Amino acid sequence: MSVHQRGIKPTLAPDAEALTKAPQVPSYFSAHAKTEWKRIMPQLIARRIITKADLAGVEAYCSAVGICRQIEEQRAGGLIDPKLFGVWNRAAQTARQLASEYGLTPTSRARIGSAAPDEPDADDPLAV
Repeated sequence: MSVHQRGIKPTLAPDAEALTKAPQVPSYFSAHAKTEWKRIMPQLIARRIITKADLAGVEAYCSAVGICRQIEEQRAGGLIDPKLFGVWNRAAQTARQLASEYGLTPTSRARIGSAAPDEPDADDPLAV
């Protein structure tokens, strides 16, 4: 009998071909996307989970975040354009999904193990 693991994501782990240095920020990025790239890239490099093959997904994530931030700046003036809200909603959903793929959410970081403490707590009754 086969075992289906529908909905269960595999555990992220350091990659043998992980980048050791952050690539240049793509020149076509908006200012907000560039800021996001510079914010997340050091984390991805340190965790050794990003490879050259993953860069298109990271670019898409940063672009989606940049779109959301740009629309938020425009919206700060008052009225919400329903069309822009639809764009914002799709960009935010895309950014959330991609963030999860690259360990940029609390849940996905826990899968990597980066949220685990270095030493077990001495007061933990379950620690053996």
